[in-house]
Amino acid sequence: MGKRRLARELALQMLYQHDLGGASPEEIAAGFSLEAFQGEEEAAGAAGTTTASRLVEAPEALAHALRLVAGTVAHLEEIDALIRRQAEHWRLERMPPVDRNVLRLAIYELLCEVEVPKLVVVDEAVDLAKKYGAEQSGRFVNGLLDGLLKAHAFPGSLT
Repeated sequence: MGKRRLARELALQMLYQHDLGGASPEEIAAGFSLEAFQGEEEAAGAAGTTTASRLVEAPEALAHALRLVAGTVAHLEEIDALIRRQAEHWRLERMPPVDRNVLRLAIYELLCEVEVPKLVVVDEAVDLAKKYGAEQSGRFVNGLLDGLLKAHAFPGSLT
């Protein structure tokens, strides 16, 4: 698993904590345990990675995750407004928390992480939704982000 993918997974967990518990990014960072995260991954049977290889990647991934979380939270009003406009017949508050936070993270990347191609952001978001969300989460996230890409001019390249 690459550092960016690991960072997105860490960021998703942190955004979930922020969303449900109201903790600030600083509080989440102070209480976040890489060892606990890696223990959960091993218990879930994360294929193709070892604890040793992930521990090497973890400090850089954690630093990137913290930037993603801080940026997402700082732009939350703008991000949520984009989701609300695109999500026909879905109230943001009624979306499953995993889906909502995968979307928030992806939209932050589309808005502000211009060095990452937009299609990579969408693909990664769909993978996160499939891994951590419900059965239809991947399709839901893909559809909403695809619609946003068509309706909104995000900076950066498509591929």
